[in-house]
Amino acid sequence: MGTIFSKIINKEIPSYTIAENENFISFLDINPLTVGHCLVVPKIEIDYLFDLDDSYLKEILIFSKKISSSLSKTVDCVRVGVSVVGLEVPHAHLHLIPFINENDMSFSNKRIEMTNEEFLDLQSKIIKNLN
Repeated sequence: MGTIFSKIINKEIPSYTIAENENFISFLDINPLTVGHCLVVPKIEIDYLFDLDDSYLKEILIFSKKISSSLSKTVDCVRVGVSVVGLEVPHAHLHLIPFINENDMSFSNKRIEMTNEEFLDLQSKIIKNLN
């Protein structure tokens, strides 16, 4: 498949990685809906999330829970929402989106802009709050 996510997983292109293990990687969305908007991506190339086997589906939620907890400690939000859209990149993934109200999670919203320095600072804070 060779998606942009595969290139991030293989370290062929840079990302603001939050966490990874042998099966998953999480990184900041570079076109975020809100501050802290992350993606959680399985390292195996599967287009549709629900084509993952049951063990991966269970594990991706447990992995995402740790990221969500850190996001809640790092950014001002009421909750961290989960969205599965999957049309923009043909590689299964979850969006973790910190929000104040449910309208913050609309993909029709204008994306926020952040500088490299803001991304790096946010990345550092989220990673620190993983522990």
